[in-house]
Amino acid sequence: MQKQIEAIEQFVRTALAQEHSGHGFDHIQRVVNNARLIQRQVGDGDLTTITLAALLHDVIDEKIVSDVAQARQSVAAVLTQNGIEEMQSTAIFDIIDHMSFSKNINQHQALSLEGQIVQDADRLDAIGAIGIGRTFMYGGAHDGVAYDPEIQPRAELTKANYREPSTVINHFYEKLFKLAATMNTQVAREIATARTQVMQDFVAEYIAEWQGEK
Repeated sequence: MQKQIEAIEQFVRTALAQEHSGHGFDHIQRVVNNARLIQRQVGDGDLTTITLAALLHDVIDEKIVSDVAQARQSVAAVLTQNGIEEMQSTAIFDIIDHMSFSKNINQHQALSLEGQIVQDADRLDAIGAIGIGRTFMYGGAHDGVAYDPEIQPRAELTKANYREPSTVINHFYEKLFKLAATMNTQVAREIATARTQVMQDFVAEYIAEWQGEK
């Protein structure tokens, strides 16, 4: 199976070669590493399904690819070409289709244990020191405003307003500070709590410097 995983990994590396908004192959590698760590700590869950879902989770994301249907066909083809059976392929797509933050805004999506692990792994990469860097990368790639004290954070994100422009700093208040509470596994909650503190310290320092207090 290692050869098949390496082939699918190369497919993902190629598919995301031009992605520079914080969802490139480096992000994928970290999510895979996070997922494997969580799986070891949990002591359960099919590692192959977890690894493949972690590798492929952004390849059919609407914010990254222009033609989601075509991307899905490509993913299905690479799974088939590498001998992934239909039942496992279905499980992988089920994870990818239901794990994203945007899919869970209005209604919580049920996930398998493998899906919960991959979701936690992905969300861990959105927070902490790496999350800070990725947030500014995404804001820069989409011509976002770093900070404007006149623009207040939204109290609640909805499906309707999630993609509407805000500021990079507001994104911490609107989403990132809240992710620790959404983790499925105990190990992810513990890691997320520590990473959230890193972000809170950073944002406090950023605003203090902005206002000339330091």
